[in-house]
Amino acid sequence: MTLDQCCRRTRASLLAIYPPREAAWIVRIIFEYLKGWSQTDLIMRADEELSDFILSKVDAITSRLLAREPIQYILGEGHFYGMTFRLTSDTLIPRPETEQLVDEIISDTSGVPDLRVLDLCTGSGCIAVALARHMLFSTVDAVDISAAAISVARSNADALKAHVSFRVADVLTLYAAAVPYDIIVSNPPYIAMSERSSMSPTVVDFEPHSALFVPDDDPLLFYKAIARYATASLVSGGRLYFEINPRFADDLRRYLAGSGWSHISLWADARKLTRYLKAVYAP
Repeated sequence: MTLDQCCRRTRASLLAIYPPREAAWIVRIIFEYLKGWSQTDLIMRADEELSDFILSKVDAITSRLLAREPIQYILGEGHFYGMTFRLTSDTLIPRPETEQLVDEIISDTSGVPDLRVLDLCTGSGCIAVALARHMLFSTVDAVDISAAAISVARSNADALKAHVSFRVADVLTLYAAAVPYDIIVSNPPYIAMSERSSMSPTVVDFEPHSALFVPDDDPLLFYKAIARYATASLVSGGRLYFEINPRFADDLRRYLAGSGWSHISLWADARKLTRYLKAVYAP
């Protein structure tokens, strides 16, 4: 079977559950992973015969995709902020939306060296690693309740040569930092359990629920705990950054305003959904 025939067959199979553009993108990702081929290679090598080994690999990946397993878990990697991160089912898949949060922090701190940064609920370590790689001589720490996730995050930092200190801890019960931070950032669990039924099976059936969901009766659970911790662990004028659930943006802003936070800003992602919040601690 030629490369072109294999690509066509795989795209046709994936159309059972994926839209055409996503199916085409997945085919490109498969061959980039298996053979290191770019989109140009797929065109130039269209008539090249594929080995039975490669065809079996493509078929195995396709079967898992048709069971709605995310391509990032199948391949064991995903991309974030121009870097490739190792991923397992113990970590969330990094989203493009989160890159905008990193952009904001880097923009706000441009040219300022030696800042202390803490990433809470770090997961794969994507935020912590991106900040460590792009901020000037920063000290970056990262925390997650999952020891398995911390293991993945640490391997990502090592592979990407980012200096990040990781530890296992529950953000709901953290003690105040011995040395205060300049920035605390978090993309914590924020999806209400009642939203689960409307979500894609690729998320619900495969990504870690402990990193996704919060109780319906306390959707700000993690934000409140992190904000309390931040008031005891930020320098005066320190900043808190969150990725948030658009449903609860106004509730979170009101909570922070009533808890002594100032300069509270909300902004939207590329889909015009209110996805981010930052606030300043000025006691």
